Amino acid sequence: MTSEEPPEIVVCPNGPLLVRGHVDLTTPDGEPVEQKRRTVALCRCGVSTIKPFCDGTHKAIHFTTDAPAP
Repeated sequence: MTSEEPPEIVVCPNGPLLVRGHVDLTTPDGEPVEQKRRTVALCRCGVSTIKPFCDGTHKAIHFTTDAPAP
């Protein structure tokens, strides 16, 4: 994984954000979060036990997102 590779973000309906490529992730306190994979799934439901990453909990709680604007 190179830092020169531009990131791509895919919004999964009713699920996480998939981030492909390198991004600098930090905690709310500004501490760096290690990105070990080229693609990471970031939690949007707020219930994941491994935040900022998705653990699939959105399915169990029936998390839904609004439809995209036209």
